[in-house]
Amino acid sequence: MSKCEITGKGPVVKNLVSHSNIKTKTTAQPNVQKKRIFSRSLNAMVRLNIATSALRDMEHVGGFDAYILGTNDATLSKRAMAVKMRIKKKISAKK
Repeated sequence: MSKCEITGKGPVVKNLVSHSNIKTKTTAQPNVQKKRIFSRSLNAMVRLNIATSALRDMEHVGGFDAYILGTNDATLSKRAMAVKMRIKKKISAKK
């Protein structure tokens, strides 16, 4: 039972409905991969469990740093929150 550390996506329970309207409960698992992502501001690789949909969103927004800084703190895991704080600290130290 994997969960995305950035978006909070996890398994959901759904019904498969047949032609005769019989409902069978199943679980749908998100496509979560263990990835090493490069953070430009930290100049280092960060290892997180991330849904592939979040990876696509990251590229659309403009990279890992921009995506994680724009993400709500409530959806982030403890590890992702620690990375976000490290990025914020590094950016504030540069200014």
